[in-house]
Amino acid sequence: MRLLLPFMACFAAAVALAAPSGQISYTQITGSAYPATLSAFGFFDGAANRPAGQLIPYRLRTPLFSDYAEKQRFIYVPAGAKLNADSAGKLDFPVGAALIKSFGYADKTGALRILETRVLLHQQEGWVALPYIWRDDGRDADLRVGGKRIAVDVELQGNPTAISYAVPNKNQCKQCHSSDGSIVPIGPIWQNMEFPREGDRKKLLQWMPQLAKMAAWGKWDDPASGTLDNRARHYLKVNCGHCHAPKGSASNSGLFLDGSATDAASYGIGKRPVAAGRASGDFDFVVEAGRPDRSILIHRMKSTDPGIAMPELGRATAHAEGVKLLEDWVAAMPRGVH
Repeated sequence: MRLLLPFMACFAAAVALAAPSGQISYTQITGSAYPATLSAFGFFDGAANRPAGQLIPYRLRTPLFSDYAEKQRFIYVPAGAKLNADSAGKLDFPVGAALIKSFGYADKTGALRILETRVLLHQQEGWVALPYIWRDDGRDADLRVGGKRIAVDVELQGNPTAISYAVPNKNQCKQCHSSDGSIVPIGPIWQNMEFPREGDRKKLLQWMPQLAKMAAWGKWDDPASGTLDNRARHYLKVNCGHCHAPKGSASNSGLFLDGSATDAASYGIGKRPVAAGRASGDFDFVVEAGRPDRSILIHRMKSTDPGIAMPELGRATAHAEGVKLLEDWVAAMPRGVH
């Protein structure tokens, strides 16, 4: 992808005192006041491409689709603390920890130009989600609790494409990160994580040795890493399972894509929608086995109409490659199987 147009300027926020260079501020992470600038935390040393040394970078084998944006992900664990994990491999973070995720696109030179950085802060009362938009000079980012639309032109599959990139507002962050009414991290699951620095992986396994026995998930776009069914289900888990879960914001749909479904209908196969309407495309089932062309799930993933598209947030384009994976998955199901 190539970034063709300059990024829109963001509104300046009140200046917060930056953390000393090379230091991350535990006080800012756990405090009740939200810093006006990202530099107040000390996560970066003057630019998005200079993360603090205390941050642990990681990648996801199957990531959440966000309009083809490239992402940089980091974990911060305060000194003297450590991570834990549950039996499903979901990481458990101590108070004072933070998750940092930056979004951007490659510019004309191929360098990644960061648009925004979202932070999840683990405070005593729970998690707080905040979006920060980077300034044109790239030296700092400003808090934007109301979100913002940014016009970006990229090249997708060789075709120039205009994207109305959405920085979420604070409430939209809560919608996706909500479980049982509380904000929680949704990305860091051990089996879906990779660490570019082997030393970080070894350190985390020293804290959580039980995770060494957990097999890595298949990569959604790598047929050699898992079966079609395995890769499709992990794609749905990452892209849809945070809302479509028993305690998620879409729990009333009865469609559970987080891995908790105990029967085919709960997974959408042969399931009629709870609320039919134009979003269903006049189709009968969320997933009609053998018929991706008649499956509501595929119909909604291909749409960019705000009243039809799923996921509802985080994209203004359809993920063509992800849709193809799920079309192949549905087509491979014997027809009539529920």
